Parts: sequence; structure tokens; C-alpha cells
Amino acid sequence: MVHEDSERGEKISRNWLGTIADLHGMNAEIWERHANPWSGLTRLPILPLLTAAIYWRDTLGWLTWPIVAALLVWTWLNPRMFPPPRSTDNWMSKAVMGERIWLARHEIEVPLHYRRAIPIIFGFSLPGLPLIAMGLFHEEGWPVLLGLVLCLIGKFWFLDRMVWLYDDMSRTHTIYRAWLR
Repeated sequence: MVHEDSERGEKISRNWLGTIADLHGMNAEIWERHANPWSGLTRLPILPLLTAAIYWRDTLGWLTWPIVAALLVWTWLNPRMFPPPRSTDNWMSKAVMGERIWLARHEIEVPLHYRRAIPIIFGFSLPGLPLIAMGLFHEEGWPVLLGLVLCLIGKFWFLDRMVWLYDDMSRTHTIYRAWLR
């Protein structure tokens, strides 16, 4: 996806994470609410819960789809449900703020080592998704569990790098430093 940077009048390529953030309607106020640690922490179990609901679809019967729908609605509502945090000086808040910086990297450049490392992290967790899908389709537990492990390790690794990114970028950019309170 490409959008125009109105300040510079140039086309900027957006990655799929930026597209997802756009679909979620993320703006500065919602990002601030999402920086509440409870917002980030209560989003972490969404993939395992979604996977479990689909895996146990025969047992749950018709309840599967309302559970799936509720989890998808929660994914969208979550960043809006919590108040802005009193303090952002914690791991989860910094991870969310780092993600926001990462998504804006076309406007304010991030150091090269992050631009190299983040695709590797995604590359590590990406094989987890087809494993989950295969396991759900065939109703086999081991690919589902292996896929979830890969996805969750990748997610926590990504969040940890986002904390590092926030810490690094806030040292040199006052706009990012102002997010810490």
C-alpha cells in the first residue's frame, strides 16, 4: 500500500503492519490509550484463544463463531477500552510506543540495525501461521502448538526490540521522548 506524505508530497510505501494499523483506525489518541500496559497485555492471548476456539470447533459447536467474532471485535476495541496510562515507563508501554515508531519509520528514519533485524524476527515467526492453519484444518495438535510457539516467541521478540527501538529513538527525538511520563 502506498500513501502520500502530505508534508513532503512524496509517495511512501507502507508495510502490512501499517495497513493493519490504518484498518484499526489508529490515531494519536488511540495510540496513547493503547500504550496502557493493560491494553497490550490483554491483546497477547488473542491468537491462542482464537486458535483454541477454532481447534475445538467440534466440541464448541455453534458457539465457535460467536467466540471468534467476539475475539475479532476485542482486537479492534482493545486499544480504545483503556484510559491513557499514568506512566509509560514500563516494558509494555515502551513496546507499544516502539511499534508506533516502527510504523512511522518512513517519516522519521530508524537506525539500520532495526531495519535489518525486524524482518528477521518476522521471518522467524511467519512459518507459525501456516503450521497453525494446517493443524486447524487437519485437527492435529502438534502443528497448532508448534505454530503458536513460533508466533508467540516472535511476538515477544518483536515487542522486546520495540522497547529497544523506543529507548534509542527517544534519546535523539524530542517528539518520542515526550511520550514517556
